[in-house]
Amino acid sequence: MKKRKTKSGIHGRNSARIISLGFLGLVLGGALLLMLPVSSQSRTVTPFADALFTAISASCVTGLIVRDTATHWSLFGQAVILILIQIGGMGVITIGLIIARLSGKKIGLAFRGMMQDSISAPQVGGILHLTKFILKMTAAIELTGAVLLYPVFCRDFGPLRGIWYALFHSVSAFCNAGFDLMGVREPFSSLTTYGGNIYVNVIMMLLIVTGGIGFLTWDDFVIHRHHFKKYRLQTKVVLVTSGILILVPAIFFFFTEYGSEPVKERILYSFFQSITARTAGFNTADMSKMHESGAMVMTILMLIGGCSGSTAGGMKTTTIAVLFLAALSVYRKKNDVECFSRRIPADTVRTAGAILFMYLSLFLTTGIAVCVIESLPLTACLFETGSALGTAGVTLGITTALSLPSHIILMFLMYAGRVGGLTLIYAAFSTGTEAAKKPQEKITVG
Repeated sequence: MKKRKTKSGIHGRNSARIISLGFLGLVLGGALLLMLPVSSQSRTVTPFADALFTAISASCVTGLIVRDTATHWSLFGQAVILILIQIGGMGVITIGLIIARLSGKKIGLAFRGMMQDSISAPQVGGILHLTKFILKMTAAIELTGAVLLYPVFCRDFGPLRGIWYALFHSVSAFCNAGFDLMGVREPFSSLTTYGGNIYVNVIMMLLIVTGGIGFLTWDDFVIHRHHFKKYRLQTKVVLVTSGILILVPAIFFFFTEYGSEPVKERILYSFFQSITARTAGFNTADMSKMHESGAMVMTILMLIGGCSGSTAGGMKTTTIAVLFLAALSVYRKKNDVECFSRRIPADTVRTAGAILFMYLSLFLTTGIAVCVIESLPLTACLFETGSALGTAGVTLGITTALSLPSHIILMFLMYAGRVGGLTLIYAAFSTGTEAAKKPQEKITVG
């Protein structure tokens, strides 16, 4: 039987290529701007490798850095980084749609379809309304976060500088980027000086969680308020899974890490590390002092990441939830995967399995490769590659010491983690064709 092209296949392939190329264009443009002398405080040209690494990390909202953001980059360079974070967090297609609307251009069905793929919307209908909603909510949350952070940064850095610091950290936290300007106190120190500050910790955690739960979850909140039963299945899964992934690791960290700290600090450290691990990239405690067990738990959290259609990266909470439910259905000898009295389609389960296999393959092979190249402990290398692939940006302090080949590996992982590994595969290999079904035969597994 002759293979035939399908509209959905062509559409999916084109969307994947445009999304991939859009992020690539954003990265290259950002790298060229960061190379300019005006972008550095020393007014010298930043090497292309360092500028590219920073641009990829910012565009892919990761947070891994080879140059301290506060001490190397000028105000112009920091502004470029912040713009890359904002565009990367919202998605290049979302920004393109907003620009098209502001310029008065008509939005065709193809562009709406790309927007649907970009934010993981369930349908094309109402996509323009959803885009407006995303823009308004993003602006409102980021400005609110900046206003709340301003009193602290005004006290510590002065009125004018405090405005910039408040805005920068609010956007970086909401977009789960992990970039900070605290290097003025100590290079690469992140938020360690605010480790015991409840006010800053709570605001940053709320910004991270709000950005990481996904745009469609906000939409459900606004429409249905506190009526949980009326939420989409995805929203229910997101809320339950996110709650578990915040609470359980926090309890683990409380009893295994930070034992020498007072109870208040232990609670703050534990919850902040649990939340920031799933792609936010900040840290309030010294990561180099973490035990191997804690580092491994954080690595798993980084790989899981945030939620679909959010500013976060990683495999996504819904992927892990679907795989867990699929395993549960096998254990119970049920034919269907069920959740909240709904059946989950078989193709969703297959996609989740493919995503898990792809992430684990990339994570392990690149971690081993970095270990061989750098002759460093495997745990530290896996932590670094897991952080890059999950776009988490947390590090055990080895990023700046790595050689160029390892930096190239991390750059590829950050790009793949933000764009989406499946998106890259679809862009490169999808043919948009359907072949005749082959004969079926069972094999034994397990």
